[in-house]
Amino acid sequence: MRIFNYEAICAKLLTPETVSLLTQIHEYKGRQDMISDKKIDALERLTEIAKIQSTDASNRIEGIYTSDQRLKMLVKDRIEPCNTDEEEIAGYRDVLATIHESHEYIPPKTSIFLQLHRDLYKFSGKSIGGAYKAANNAIQEEDASGKKTVRFQPVEAWATPDAMERICAAFDEAVNDQIELLLVIPVFILDFLCIHPFSDGNGRMSRLITLLLLYRAGYVVGKYISIERLIERSKETYYEVLMQSSKDWHEGTNDYSAFVKYALGVILAAYREFTSRAETLMTSGVLKPVRVRELIKGTLGKITKRQILEQCPDISQITIQRALSDLLKNGDIIKISGGRYTEYTWNR
Repeated sequence: MRIFNYEAICAKLLTPETVSLLTQIHEYKGRQDMISDKKIDALERLTEIAKIQSTDASNRIEGIYTSDQRLKMLVKDRIEPCNTDEEEIAGYRDVLATIHESHEYIPPKTSIFLQLHRDLYKFSGKSIGGAYKAANNAIQEEDASGKKTVRFQPVEAWATPDAMERICAAFDEAVNDQIELLLVIPVFILDFLCIHPFSDGNGRMSRLITLLLLYRAGYVVGKYISIERLIERSKETYYEVLMQSSKDWHEGTNDYSAFVKYALGVILAAYREFTSRAETLMTSGVLKPVRVRELIKGTLGKITKRQILEQCPDISQITIQRALSDLLKNGDIIKISGGRYTEYTWNR
């Protein structure tokens, strides 16, 4: 039987690299707490953007799509889902909202996870919602020719309920022993993914549970910056570290470090992005074209118009386009490419 001793696992993870990541996250968390106290109204705009991006990215990772316009309307609950993909998107939206609004009342228990999974599928009417897998499943990958190979064999169906109870008990014990939760949370998520408790929705549930556990631990950056979107942008790395850290998992000799460092890197990136966006919002009294100019100037590398819109949600698309046109005429910025994916960089 697989033993889950999170204290022993986390002790091995305290390398100089991991400690450095933890230290930086703690520092950024302090900054976020101070900013959140000062700029509540402005941060609401970030929250609305993050909800849309999180719902989109987490479903997109699993191949679930809809148009940008319908996605926004679905997240705002202004339209009804019209197909299977949109039903699952609407379910994710509601579970995400529950976690955002009530995380302090949602303990990490197996019964809770089953309820969240049920709500994930409440619009689809699928009988799998809210129930553990009834048959063994496998994590597969598909090559360019369409050939599928088994990448990992999760816990068998009959052993799943007990395995879920044991990782939840291990998590509770780690909380009581005051072990660094930024280490415990990705360890727990890796174990969850290796158990693969549901016949469908395991990836999306893992990201929702990640947010839940981070919020309960006081790390609420995912409310303002989409952690799911950061994972989607680094999807290949995500799958690589997941494969590395799940090797020999059944024997209890796997190395969690690759997955944990990846998770900490994502959290740190979210905090950095939050700080950047919050600072932009806090200068909202500055003339809007000047803010666009300073944003591009302060960005190392390239930036798209969509990214500018995300970081300046109070500036209209027309105003941003005019500012870009003026900056191009003056030679302040360089246009990298054309069309939908046009990028800009400061002319240094």
